Amino acid sequence: MSRFPRMKMKLRLRSVSLLWRILFSTSLAITALFAAMGWILQDQFARIASLSLAQEVQASFHAYELLSNARADQLAAAARVLSQTPQVRSAFRTRDQATIRDAAAEAWDRISRPGALFLIADPAGSVIARLGEAERESIADVSFVRAAAGQFPRQARGFVWSGGRLYQIVVTPVYVAAEQGQALLNVLVVGIAVDADLARELKISTGGSEFVYLARGRVVASTLAPEEEKWIESGRLPPASEARLDGAKYYQFTSTLSDIEGRPLGELRILRSFDAANKRISDLRALMLALWIAAMLAGFALTYLLARRLLKPVGELDRAAAEIGRGNYAVQVPVSSGDEIGRLAGTFNAMCTSIRNARQELIRNERIGTIGRLSTSIIHDLRNPLAAIYGGAEILVDAELSREQVRRLAGNIYRASRRVQDLLQELADVTEGRAHAREVCRLRDVVSAACEPLAAAAQAHQVSVRLEVPEDVELPLDRSPMERVFQNLIANAIEAMPEGGAVSVRADTRGAEVMVSVEDTGPGIPDGIAPRLFEPFVSSGKKNGMGLGLALSRKTVLAHGGDLWTESAKMGARFVMKLPL
Repeated sequence: MSRFPRMKMKLRLRSVSLLWRILFSTSLAITALFAAMGWILQDQFARIASLSLAQEVQASFHAYELLSNARADQLAAAARVLSQTPQVRSAFRTRDQATIRDAAAEAWDRISRPGALFLIADPAGSVIARLGEAERESIADVSFVRAAAGQFPRQARGFVWSGGRLYQIVVTPVYVAAEQGQALLNVLVVGIAVDADLARELKISTGGSEFVYLARGRVVASTLAPEEEKWIESGRLPPASEARLDGAKYYQFTSTLSDIEGRPLGELRILRSFDAANKRISDLRALMLALWIAAMLAGFALTYLLARRLLKPVGELDRAAAEIGRGNYAVQVPVSSGDEIGRLAGTFNAMCTSIRNARQELIRNERIGTIGRLSTSIIHDLRNPLAAIYGGAEILVDAELSREQVRRLAGNIYRASRRVQDLLQELADVTEGRAHAREVCRLRDVVSAACEPLAAAAQAHQVSVRLEVPEDVELPLDRSPMERVFQNLIANAIEAMPEGGAVSVRADTRGAEVMVSVEDTGPGIPDGIAPRLFEPFVSSGKKNGMGLGLALSRKTVLAHGGDLWTESAKMGARFVMKLPL
């Protein structure tokens, strides 16, 4: 069942004009090309955008490192300045907490920066003084001082968690000369709290990257909204390079925050949103769509114009070919260019001229052939009556005949001359286009008239002719041609039996038809020529004649609405004729 829709589709496609086929194929090609280019460009742009985000996040991390190191260096420099200030060192030697606090406060006021904190602790880790932000922050645990002692006399840096907050600190030892070398007097702790202001400062300095500080499973400071902070604290943002945060896609970079001893204390996550890249991709997609539509329209218009220009000569060739199909061989196609189409038009015109000349030559040859066939037919039909006239006249001249014999020969000559006259009249009727009138004849009379001129030949060949045609069979015939048909069949049978034999003519009526058979006792029809027996110039075993008798006879019978054919016989040849009553 599925073959029929496909066949109908093929028929519809074949009926589509060549112009629309070109437009359709061009549109498919342009669409496929732009779709492939768009997919490739979009994929490449997405790759570039992802790589660009990765580079931006890396740059943000480097900027963070620079800012963090610079901030730590500032804190370290401030602590170093305090530790080397003479009045601070003198106050530290007194080991009096009030003196130490006052001296350190006076020096801190000169070098402090906003938001910084300052602690003074003894080597055991007990807080002696709190200055700056430390006065407002409840930093109780300073055990990191003892942990930093392993790095003394160098300064120790890192992050600490105290009082529920995260700090970036620098621990600086203060030594004095002693009898056995240097003695550790106190420890200066300078730091800055990690809060939202710090995160926003980093975001501004890195051009829009999001910063998130995490410690002990919670967000300490970030530039994100509270809902997004809860999303991170719930663990739904894995530390992967690409992740989704509350439905939005980000590129992520993670860095570990270490304490004074280098152990992980928390982590910093730097996020860069894909929104800007997606917007650029959307803009690119819209631009590509606009370019695709413009290119399609331009391609269609250009293809249509070029196709019309190319197919116009083809259309003229098609119309000219249709004119030739209608018989107008004088049509010419205008040659408007020197390209392949122009050369094709010139070749077509030359072909038309050649066909016209060949047709005229064919008409001339056909006329000559018609004249030749007509002459051959006339010669064939005139041969028997002329032979009868010639033979009778020769006998009259050369022999002494009785009165009865003379009368009989004169009657034969008369009938032969009448037959010649009838033949010439038929030729005149055909030439002038007049139809030959038919008359109702008795079939036995027609067959008898055909046998009379052959009586002498039959007697000479010792051939008996028997007629079995009922007297009451009548039918409309063109008598003279039909006499020649029977005369031709009987003459062929007599000539095929030079040693004697018999010819029988039988007729039987069957409904509205009469079946007439002509049989002989001769050698029969050879198998090699039996299929071509009614073709012109086909004969076998005849000394005279050109093989046109049977062809002309069948043509005559066909003109009467009947037919003539051969049938196999036990002996000799058998011809069967069918004629309408």
